[in-house]
Amino acid sequence: QVFSSVTSVLNMSVFKDQFVLEDLMEEMKEQSRDLSFGPLQSDGRIVVQGSFPAIEVLRDFLLLKAKSLSEKDNREESKSHQRLRRRLQEHKSTMEMRNFIPDGDREKQVVVLDKDIYHYMKCFFPWVFQEKNVVISAVTDGDITTVCVESAGKADAGRVSSVKKKIEDQSIKLHSTLRKVRVSFKERTRDEKQGHKWVCERLKSSYPRVLVIPYDAHMEVIGFSSDIFRFTKEMSS
Repeated sequence: QVFSSVTSVLNMSVFKDQFVLEDLMEEMKEQSRDLSFGPLQSDGRIVVQGSFPAIEVLRDFLLLKAKSLSEKDNREESKSHQRLRRRLQEHKSTMEMRNFIPDGDREKQVVVLDKDIYHYMKCFFPWVFQEKNVVISAVTDGDITTVCVESAGKADAGRVSSVKKKIEDQSIKLHSTLRKVRVSFKERTRDEKQGHKWVCERLKSSYPRVLVIPYDAHMEVIGFSSDIFRFTKEMSS
């Protein structure tokens, strides 16, 4: 299926030490002519809009840029290039079929979000994903979560667009204020891991706006800068 209205907020600041961001922007525009780019913000963020396949192609292009700066082995880089070529081929085929959109009775749009932003919104702003006669689903792939917004019955473009905009607006606000700290469990004993988790549970009541996501090898703490600073300081004390 082809989604006619997809918006993603990209954080280009991760490239500022290796690239001139303006030059990288021009390369992105040349690479993705089907996308619409907003102005580059002072914090390195930019809003990109276009079809979902085109957004995916741009994402893989930037992943290749990021991987070229790391010390990954040649096998991983070869796989990335193969994936990018496959995305380009799929995108070309999809664009050729853009006038043949099935399921015309249902309005459907998607929003591409940072995974951490999505989890934070889902936890603390659940109303963003709730709307009568609208079905909202999400799929996470790596660091990106794709949120699909569609009408429950016959197409209601206005309602679906309104929900999509509500999600986009809230995610943009959080992009500029949320911070994440990763607490590694590497070389820690089982008791030390349990101790960290217990401390986090105890601190939750004092920091109601902090989201803690536990994993096997680490723990991610997401919230506003001041909360994160105090939370991690207390957790380490």
